[in-house]
Amino acid sequence: MNTMNPKVDGLLRKAKKWQEEFKTLREIVLGSPLTEELKWGQACYTLDGSNVVLIHGFKEYCALLFFKGALLKDPKGILIQQTENVQSARQIRFTDVREISEMRPILNAYIHEAIEVEKAGLKVKLKKTSDFNVPEEFKKKLDENPALKKAFAALTPGRQRGYLFYFSAAKQSKTREARVEKCVPQILKGKGLDD
Repeated sequence: MNTMNPKVDGLLRKAKKWQEEFKTLREIVLGSPLTEELKWGQACYTLDGSNVVLIHGFKEYCALLFFKGALLKDPKGILIQQTENVQSARQIRFTDVREISEMRPILNAYIHEAIEVEKAGLKVKLKKTSDFNVPEEFKKKLDENPALKKAFAALTPGRQRGYLFYFSAAKQSKTREARVEKCVPQILKGKGLDD
């Protein structure tokens, strides 16, 4: 069994929900050669500094997230793409500790495969920002404002996608326009949507 990280001990003690599920998932993952770390306020498991698996909880479920889950074979058909915009990560979701215990051999196999994917240096082919739809309302604003166009181009691809997803998520043109207007100052400052 791998070494437990004291920071993760603290996280688990404070967990208001999924405490038993987290402990069981942790025990399973620590049976692998992965290193336990605390990242983004979650128990994260790495191989030579690369993220492989994360344990996290939500209101309706807790999950074991595989950072390169899109590359796993998934013979049991249990990997879930969290949202349509998630390109690489996949989750296995749970609602009680019994499910986790029953799936222990399957989880071990998926973790082993994720480690092999990481060791092989495989990468998920991600879409480029240019592959995503730019809402008409934002295109218009970019055409009208060269400084905005330059500032948007200078953002990281992840920040660009964040804005594009946010603008596109609005169903009505009026809402998209309002979102674009609200975000222009943030983009001009070189900041992402959540900065």
